Amino acid sequence: MEVKFTGSGYYSGGGGKSFDTKGLIKKLLIGAVAVVLLIGVFSSIYTVDDKQQAVVTTFGKVTGVTDAGVHFKLPFGIQKIKTVDVHVFQKIELGYTTDKGNYTTQNAESTMITGDYNIVNVDFFVEYKITDPVAYLYSSTSPELVLRNLIQSQVRNVVGSSEVDAVLTDGKENIQMQVRELVMEILAQYDIGLSLVDVRIQDSEPPTQAVVEAFKAVETAKQQAEAVVNNAKAYQNAKIPSAQAEADKLIQNAEYLKQKRINEAKEQVAMFVARYEEFAKNPDITRSRMYYEAIAEILPGVKVYINTGNGDSVDMLLPLESLLGGK
Repeated sequence: MEVKFTGSGYYSGGGGKSFDTKGLIKKLLIGAVAVVLLIGVFSSIYTVDDKQQAVVTTFGKVTGVTDAGVHFKLPFGIQKIKTVDVHVFQKIELGYTTDKGNYTTQNAESTMITGDYNIVNVDFFVEYKITDPVAYLYSSTSPELVLRNLIQSQVRNVVGSSEVDAVLTDGKENIQMQVRELVMEILAQYDIGLSLVDVRIQDSEPPTQAVVEAFKAVETAKQQAEAVVNNAKAYQNAKIPSAQAEADKLIQNAEYLKQKRINEAKEQVAMFVARYEEFAKNPDITRSRMYYEAIAEILPGVKVYINTGNGDSVDMLLPLESLLGGK
């Protein structure tokens, strides 16, 4: 068999089929272009979860932020995507760690000195979220570490200016509020893309068991005092309606007596006016009648003798009851 080379490829002198080199190269080029196009198409599509936002960079420079959904970008590394969980509450544990339900105390973080020079162990639970994905990615190398150190610093600052009783008992809410306000104010200056959601004291206790028992006794006494106060208030609330009813009854009775006295006074005034009118008509007769009525009222049961004579001639009616029919 004789094989010869021509300008268009190889052919076999023994009558075999010729081999087309140009056609093969063309097909390979078409296949390579198709593969590149497919890679470009698939690499230009990206999906953002509903809890995320995506930061788009073009040649390393931030050119946009996209929300949840399907989006397109320039392929072949021209544009790159970094997704950030912005709609997720994240936590920081200060003074303790939890792993599968196991609670482990971190004394290096929890041990603090109060303003009255007492040592306490205070654990804090912190919630935060990412509010600015661009600042979160490019304003600092480790924003979570910055936030953790900032919170720990402000916690020690506030606890260090508080008394031990406030830290262990009734001042926890005030301490939490102060820490939150200080951290939020400093975060606004740092601009690391994080926002503080909540700061809570998870646990606070003295470092020794004896002091723990003493503070527990104090807390128990306070609870008992609150129980006594609540019982007293309950007793007060139960007695107030009956006392109010009794007071209303006394007020109504007083109003009745008041009105009765007013009516009696009006009646006496009316009687006096009527007597005065009769007295004005017949002064002597009215005067005598009033005199006899007064004597009968002052000296009940006395016998009355009426002298009807003048001078030596005296004519008495005795007894007066016979004239009145024994009445």
